[in-house]
Amino acid sequence: MSMKKELRVPFLIVNPKAYIYGEESLELAKVCDQLAEEYDIDIIFTGQHVDLKQIAQETKNLIVTTQHMDGLVPGRGMGFILPDALKAAGVDGVILNHAEHPLSMCDLDKTIKRANELDMITIVCSDSVEQTRAVAELGPDVMICEPTSLIGTGSTSDDAYIEATNEAVKSVNPDIKIIQAAGVSTGDDVYRVVVGGAHGSGGTSGILNAPSRKGKIEEMLQALVKAKKEI
Repeated sequence: MSMKKELRVPFLIVNPKAYIYGEESLELAKVCDQLAEEYDIDIIFTGQHVDLKQIAQETKNLIVTTQHMDGLVPGRGMGFILPDALKAAGVDGVILNHAEHPLSMCDLDKTIKRANELDMITIVCSDSVEQTRAVAELGPDVMICEPTSLIGTGSTSDDAYIEATNEAVKSVNPDIKIIQAAGVSTGDDVYRVVVGGAHGSGGTSGILNAPSRKGKIEEMLQALVKAKKEI
């Protein structure tokens, strides 16, 4: 079994959700792969399950990440997403409990444990400060703290939310890395949240709707390089 990939900070997450797939997703992954090498910054890239094997095979610098999986083991489980199959396809990590695919705490706990058994990086989303504290108790590798109401709006979390959720995570487990990304759409947004205590940032619509997706990712990577000198 391969070891869990190490995630260097600060890092970027490029999360196209279900907006793109197939060749378009692979093309964006290859752009991210090249930029990750050029800037020497780790990029978490998420994709549709059916695309991840090809993305993993045709890139070498990305943290290739599934947008969901289930907590089952090989055997019964018709229609569920088997973690072992994802790992065998070259997937490095998993995002769980996104606002668009929420999980019960029971299922979340079970799936994090399965990911750990397979040396997959766990990236778990939370909404409120209270939920953030509860999720942190489950010991994920990374947490995405974002108010559900701000996702996709272009409005970023305010300083009080960022500070409170960062503190909530650190008070439970200071080893958990934190992503603040709600409404993030510019390099300035990325810089602000990382200097404010997050370990990474990134986005979906801010990247996908940009006139140049590559240009927007570069803008965010440049912000991380700048922030890295100050944290």
